Amino acid sequence: MFVSKNKEVEILNTNDEDFKTLLSQHSKIVVKFYAGWCGSCRLIAPKYRTLAESGNFEDVLFLEVDAENNPETRGLAKVNNLPFFASFKDGLFVEGFPSSRIEAVEEMLKTL
Repeated sequence: MFVSKNKEVEILNTNDEDFKTLLSQHSKIVVKFYAGWCGSCRLIAPKYRTLAESGNFEDVLFLEVDAENNPETRGLAKVNNLPFFASFKDGLFVEGFPSSRIEAVEEMLKTL
C-alpha cells in the first residue's frame, strides 16, 4: 500500500473471481496484465506504482492481473501481448493495448 496526498493508494493484485466484483464497485479502473516470466512487465512495475501513487488519478482503481492464470479477465480486455494495459469505466471495457511505455498508460488515464 502507498500513501499519496494523505490518501492510501493500493495496487490490488486480483483474479477472475474478484475482478467482476471490483468492476461493479468502482467507476474507473486501470489494469496492468503481466506474467511472471515477462521481463518488460517487471521493468514497468515501478513506473506503474509511481503513476498510482502520484495523486493525479485518485478516482481510479489500479489493478494487476496475472494474464496466464486469469483467462476470463484477460478475455474481457482482449489481451494480446504483455505487458498489457486496459481501462474500464462504469463496468465497461474502454480500451486496451500492449505497451512498455508508461506515458501511453498515463494518456489512457487522462481520457478515462
